[in-house]
Amino acid sequence: MACNGRHASLLAASAGGESTWLDLGCRPGPTDTTLLPSQEAILHCDLEDTEVSGNVTWWKDGEPLTTENFSVLLDGSLIISQREGVSIEGSYFCTIRNSFGVLQGRTGTVRLAGLPPFHLHPEPQVVSENALARFECGINGSPIPQITWQKDQVPVPSSNRIIILPSGVLQIIGVQQEDEGSYRCVAANSLSIRYSNEAQLSVKNDWKPLPDELTIVRAPQNLTVAVGESAVMECIAEGNVTPVISWYRQDGKPISFDIILLGETSLLIQQVQAHHAGVYVCRAKKPQSQHFITISAHLHVLVPPVITQPPETITRARAGTARFVCRAEGDPEPTITWLKNGEVLPSNGKVRIQPRGSLVITQVALEDAGYYQCVAENILGSICATAKLHVTVQEGLPGPPQALKSQAVTSKTVTIAWERPESNWERVVGYSLHYAKTGGSNNEEYQFAVNNNTTEFTVRYLEPGTSYTFYIVAYSQQGASRASESFVVQTLDDVPGAAPMLALSSDSPEDLHVKWLPLLPEMRNGQITKYRIEYCAQRDGVVSVLEVGGNETQVTLSSLQPNTFYKVRIGAATTAGYGIPSNWVVYRTLDRINLTQVDQTPIQMQVIAHTDSLLVSWQLPHPDFQVTGYKLYYRMGCPIFSHNISCPRKEQSDWDVGPIKLKKKRKQYDLVHLTPGQLYQVKLVAYNKKQEVQTVMWEGRTRQIPVSPPDLIDQKIPPLPPSHIQVTPNSSSSMLVRWRKPIISSKIVKYTVRCGPSAAKNASMFTYHNSVYEEILITGLKPYTRYEFAVQSSGAGVDGPYSNIVEKMTLPDRPSSAPADLVLQPLSQFSVQVHWRPPVESHGIIVQYLLMYTANKSHPDEMWTVLTKEGSTFSAEVDGLQSGTKYYFKMGAKTVSGWGPYSSVVEVETLPPRPPDVLDMNSVTGIIVGVCLCLLCLLLCMCASFQQGKQR
Repeated sequence: MACNGRHASLLAASAGGESTWLDLGCRPGPTDTTLLPSQEAILHCDLEDTEVSGNVTWWKDGEPLTTENFSVLLDGSLIISQREGVSIEGSYFCTIRNSFGVLQGRTGTVRLAGLPPFHLHPEPQVVSENALARFECGINGSPIPQITWQKDQVPVPSSNRIIILPSGVLQIIGVQQEDEGSYRCVAANSLSIRYSNEAQLSVKNDWKPLPDELTIVRAPQNLTVAVGESAVMECIAEGNVTPVISWYRQDGKPISFDIILLGETSLLIQQVQAHHAGVYVCRAKKPQSQHFITISAHLHVLVPPVITQPPETITRARAGTARFVCRAEGDPEPTITWLKNGEVLPSNGKVRIQPRGSLVITQVALEDAGYYQCVAENILGSICATAKLHVTVQEGLPGPPQALKSQAVTSKTVTIAWERPESNWERVVGYSLHYAKTGGSNNEEYQFAVNNNTTEFTVRYLEPGTSYTFYIVAYSQQGASRASESFVVQTLDDVPGAAPMLALSSDSPEDLHVKWLPLLPEMRNGQITKYRIEYCAQRDGVVSVLEVGGNETQVTLSSLQPNTFYKVRIGAATTAGYGIPSNWVVYRTLDRINLTQVDQTPIQMQVIAHTDSLLVSWQLPHPDFQVTGYKLYYRMGCPIFSHNISCPRKEQSDWDVGPIKLKKKRKQYDLVHLTPGQLYQVKLVAYNKKQEVQTVMWEGRTRQIPVSPPDLIDQKIPPLPPSHIQVTPNSSSSMLVRWRKPIISSKIVKYTVRCGPSAAKNASMFTYHNSVYEEILITGLKPYTRYEFAVQSSGAGVDGPYSNIVEKMTLPDRPSSAPADLVLQPLSQFSVQVHWRPPVESHGIIVQYLLMYTANKSHPDEMWTVLTKEGSTFSAEVDGLQSGTKYYFKMGAKTVSGWGPYSSVVEVETLPPRPPDVLDMNSVTGIIVGVCLCLLCLLLCMCASFQQGKQR
């Protein structure tokens, strides 16, 4: 069968047709089709930007499709025919490969027509005369079946009291005796017909007057439908007088003219569109009165995705930044996926997919060239758009840095060293060092600019026990080198930053089960090698220690004393040692006398300490935890391991206050009128009707009231400012500020770094950054800008003066704007004068300008003519052009960090050819007269001369 791919953009399917066409290219259109018996499908792969045809690969359910059971036309279209023993239902997509890369089409679904049994059958009803009868059925099918109704196996008679809704609902208003009978639903499509179960309608002759109040007997339902489908909103009300039904939109907009009113009560939207979405209100009003009732329902319209801003083909120099913008709309909001040469592109390292869907690729390399496709998808389908990335490389660039070495200095610091490139090393003006976390996904890549007078750099503020991938790029005035070989460095382990959370339980008097959750990755600071569990009876205070492997998450403590309070805590260790242990958790083992099975999942209790109160709150482990109430106790206590003889130990039953009985609904209690800075013990007992279910204890101090020394109550001495302020540029947007603590000073609680542009006169231009350490990394600065820094020491409630100002300039970066005020002026038939000004945001010293021009605006960047000019020039004369021709110009600027964006395209037309010189009749006449006069004068002179000679 012949297939013309250009006519495959429509899906034309009919019951009597032999084939259905489906275009799975990137253009909008359907992606699903249903085949009737003996019908075949022709899937077309019409992808734009493909210069080579025929090299098409088809895929079914993610696997390459073999041609044994399928046929492919010369233009690459796939013919799917129904054959016995061959499964054709599934998902299909195509890929096209050419010399530039690979493109992938949309995914389409092929199904076989069917009509499964009813999933909802009508139910028998007994109604009073003049009341409402309503039958409903439900069935799925492909193609979508049409619904009709039969009474006693013949079509229901036509009547203004009988309404059949497209949703499969039969309404009989004002039921009469003749309406009695057996009703069934009939569903039919082009493949088959099905009948539902029969439901009997019985009419009672016991009519009773309806109440005066209006009642909604069938309310509209919230609906979610796709664009193009139908929607029905029912609304039926009753009263002693037939109510008047009306509809309006809650937002005040008029109801669309294409919405039909069915049977004076229900709304029908035959082909839903996006503007139909909203809240519809049904209003039932009692005639001849002001009494009415309303009820509303929301119509949610699903809209397939549409790409409103497709990506554009771009050209970038190596080590530049490529940005593809893609915007899509739809409901639900489409998710955007990027493909590179037909493969899903993850957001990781130098490839970043921004929240709104734009794709940013930094440090572009030759292998990044290819096709990039933006695919927007929601539950209604997908759509795609394609762009190309061209990568250019100039000659004479330095080679990549060599012999990279690394050394992990601390758990957060790594030193990287390298050797200069082997080729064109003398042209190197600087380096950029790049790194990102190894493994995982969505890891951001960071970079630092390094001067060319060093081949070593120390990277700080890394995460302990973490692998990072590094590479380095060398820069010359002409551009960037290839990236060096990447290598992986792992920082040293540090002690864990936290302890695991404990959960204790017990099912015997002598055992205690200890469980914990592994630490979060950001708190491990390396690989957890072991855990240490410390426990002891609360009375004797003898601590036992148990160590288990780093892969364990539970342990059982055995040979314990029954009915005894035990304290347990846990600590985690890496190769660097143990971190801080957890807080002590108190638990009482079971009593030998009462071994009733009790859920021992621990109650979670939290205590927030204030100066004169303790706020106690608790949470049951799960809703089925059987509790009748709670008892709360508290007392002044001594530390558990106190060796102070003057501090008497209190018996377990000796409490200052308690029991405070609380109902089971209470989940917090405030203990007030306490002593500041005092150690307290709090006990919470949960009980039921039979016994005490569980006991939880807490021990800690109320907060201390800050008190100044007697001689300093009215006078606070401010601390001296820090000394040895050092500011080091860390990147184009960050500075590392270090200082030393004042030699003579009171206690320092924090440092404040003031940062702002040099010579700034507006206080709003300064920012302030706090640190408890003697260094801080200030970020968010502008590239190649001079900033001033000053550091202040702060004591308890008093701030000292700022230190002397230290000025430093951030490192340069690529220009963020193009050269400004690009002006073109034709000089002659063959030349144009170009003027420009430096970029507004140059972010460094401009070392070179790139001037590009062409006579064909549609040409890709690599086909434009390129001129380079020194960074100190602001005009150029472009010659060698054709006369009377329109040319298009654009410019870019470059710093040592790389090229910035291009300017907008500006057009100019060279001067036209000059016409040949043509003499008019007046000029000719004047010339003739002049010549004659000259000859006459000459003749007169000769005659006069002859007469004089004759006289002599």
